[in-house]
Amino acid sequence: MNERVLIVEDEETLCESLKRVLIREGYMVDTFNTAEGAMEVIEEHFYDLIITDIILPGITGIELLQRIKERLPDQIVIIMTAYASLETAVEALRTGAYDYVVKPVMHEEIKQIVKNALRQGLLQKENILLRSQIEKQFDFTHVIGESATMLKIMGDAKKIADSGENVLLMGEIGTGKELIARVIHHGSRRTENPFIPVNLSAIPEDQVEPRLFGHLKGSGTDALKRGVLEEASGGTVFLRDVGSLSSHVQAKLLGVIQEGQIRTAGGAQGIGVDVRFITATSRDVRSAVKGGGFRDDLFQRIAGASLTLPPLRERKEDIGPLAAHFMQKYSVDFCKSVRNIDDEALSTLREYRWPGNVKELSNVIERAVLIADNCTIGIHHLPQLKKA
Repeated sequence: MNERVLIVEDEETLCESLKRVLIREGYMVDTFNTAEGAMEVIEEHFYDLIITDIILPGITGIELLQRIKERLPDQIVIIMTAYASLETAVEALRTGAYDYVVKPVMHEEIKQIVKNALRQGLLQKENILLRSQIEKQFDFTHVIGESATMLKIMGDAKKIADSGENVLLMGEIGTGKELIARVIHHGSRRTENPFIPVNLSAIPEDQVEPRLFGHLKGSGTDALKRGVLEEASGGTVFLRDVGSLSSHVQAKLLGVIQEGQIRTAGGAQGIGVDVRFITATSRDVRSAVKGGGFRDDLFQRIAGASLTLPPLRERKEDIGPLAAHFMQKYSVDFCKSVRNIDDEALSTLREYRWPGNVKELSNVIERAVLIADNCTIGIHHLPQLKKA
């Protein structure tokens, strides 16, 4: 175990006690009793984890946290405080702390929190590597489409990505709205920050609000459960089936968009969030606005820009390239050498009406590759399709 931990604590007895505990756990530990001294060493050395008290001589632990996050946005920091309050927790977490610990510090508690924090740091490093791969995967040049309609949509999407506006994506189920949302996110200035998709129709109605906005639960370090909007701050939230939101959640979402913060219970200080919203629907939201089922003011906020994705049956030029793309993908996934689609099978694919759109085509090719016994997909590998 080579993880390096920095403890910033002016109470000498506690500082030495924590140092001994963490050294016994196998960590390399440095200590400082002032934030100023800690900042000097942070400039020169990397630490997997920093633990700091809030009350310090000179600048406070919160100020230290702010300076660390300005220089090292991904640095994992744990705050220690003798004052357990919702306001303290909100301030520490909204400034970017991984967690906070209430004094007196219990050794077993701090050991577990440190393990969890270091695991989070490891995941962040892995995510940085994955992010570069994802950016290539969702680059504008990697979206499959040769039809004039899709070429125009991709041109519009590129302009929208640069604009930073909230986006509403409309179209039938399976037309690839999440793919376009990811492409817009990874083509924007927010690409270094999270993209979090939320399928609203798959969440029980009473769980939508806490899932999006977070909620209070118990006390201590588990008092605040972050919602999606806080987790995605600086990045993009993709809300699928936005037309299903209840009137209450619509009102709360509108407040977040207008104010840039989530109001906590009891009128406490709000939690600031900076989120771009990309929403999607297969419903006619404009009709819902006219009928009173969806707020007009919220619609105006989420539809700063909008795109309508056409069904696959209206862009048949894209069926061949898409089928070839899925064939290559699933051949790799299943370790098979399927490389071709014969003329009869390709004709059948082009004539089918695809009620499930691109998603259905993906499923059909996946099954065909799985059952193919040679390098070519033929009509007998497509038993579920009938010519239109």
